[in-house]
Amino acid sequence: MSFINTRPTIVLAVFALSATIFAAGDARAELGGTMPVQQAGDTAQQRLLPGSTVRVRSTVDAGGTTINEYATADGLIFACAWQGPTMPDLTQLLGPYARRYQAQAAAQLDTTGALHASRVEQPDVVVETGGQMRSYVGRAWLPAAVPPGVSLTSLR
Repeated sequence: MSFINTRPTIVLAVFALSATIFAAGDARAELGGTMPVQQAGDTAQQRLLPGSTVRVRSTVDAGGTTINEYATADGLIFACAWQGPTMPDLTQLLGPYARRYQAQAAAQLDTTGALHASRVEQPDVVVETGGQMRSYVGRAWLPAAVPPGVSLTSLR
């Protein structure tokens, strides 16, 4: 009798299926990326920022935090903002800027000891985070990509 060990195959299939479901369930783009086109069944809300051509895409992550992505008319995501009970996945939101942000935020923590707020300002990206348990806010933007006439106060 031949015994075929199917356990690794089953585990691999479950892992692949899970990864596909999680990837499909979160269509959020990253800072500096392109805003996805609204698809049928997409629960994200899209609108225009009043008085501009800036598109705003609002989603709610698994932790209940609202995330707003701001894109130029050609789709470039130049800013994002969040507010809610959990901190969003900043690695995903900040994309290529995440590592530098994390390194500088950690250095600031060592220097200032400020646990509840940080502002990391670099020539190409600014990230502000703050809050406390169950109440987190923040925003990030690419200063050179903010369209003329768009106020940073409208990025919330």
